[in-house]
Amino acid sequence: MTAELTNPSLAELGFLIGKWDMAISRASFLADPDQVVHGRVEFLTTEGGRFVVMRQGIEPSDPPAASWVIGRDDSQGEYTVLYADSRGVSRIYEMVLTQDSWKLWRNSPTFSQRFEAGIGPDGTSIEGRWERCESSGVWEHDFDVTYTRVLLP
Repeated sequence: MTAELTNPSLAELGFLIGKWDMAISRASFLADPDQVVHGRVEFLTTEGGRFVVMRQGIEPSDPPAASWVIGRDDSQGEYTVLYADSRGVSRIYEMVLTQDSWKLWRNSPTFSQRFEAGIGPDGTSIEGRWERCESSGVWEHDFDVTYTRVLLP
């Protein structure tokens, strides 16, 4: 557990705290499927280390394009993630994080999503993909994302 996290149920999130580069690729929502969009991500603690916040943006976005608040019921295995973005979208995800994988999902009758990623052995890279499912019930690739920790001098 890092010094910033005072909530023991969030201990496994400690390696995320800090700044990360983000690269989005193979995105269904971009006009050019070969385009790679870069951005920044920061994980930090809030409320005295009781929650983790993820703020992400596409450069030079200010304020962040999306914010995530991550918490956990200490009697449950999954985390709860509250998500909101600059488009006015608000969602609730369930999340599981292990030493080598990260999964998020939401099930909704009209628009479901799931994310699955592998965490590099040294904890400084995360490579994953998002999928979406609209009311048709068919899961489709949405986009790939890679997070790389920004190393401090």
